[in-house]
Amino acid sequence: MSIIRGAITAAALARTVIAHPMVRAGIAAAPLLLTPKVKAAAKDATLNTAYKAGQLARKIVDSTKR
Repeated sequence: MSIIRGAITAAALARTVIAHPMVRAGIAAAPLLLTPKVKAAAKDATLNTAYKAGQLARKIVDSTKR
């Protein structure tokens, strides 16, 4: 599948998902649900995931240098 076709498919899927009533309700309710505790948990999860992705990238780069 070409890159352009993949991009078009992803855009169409995003458009379909965002039009769903439950997704729209979730987006509307998001500011009410984002307490400081939830924000801190999201920050920690994001940083942990980024750290693990960096570790994996370093392993891959190191293994290709050998």
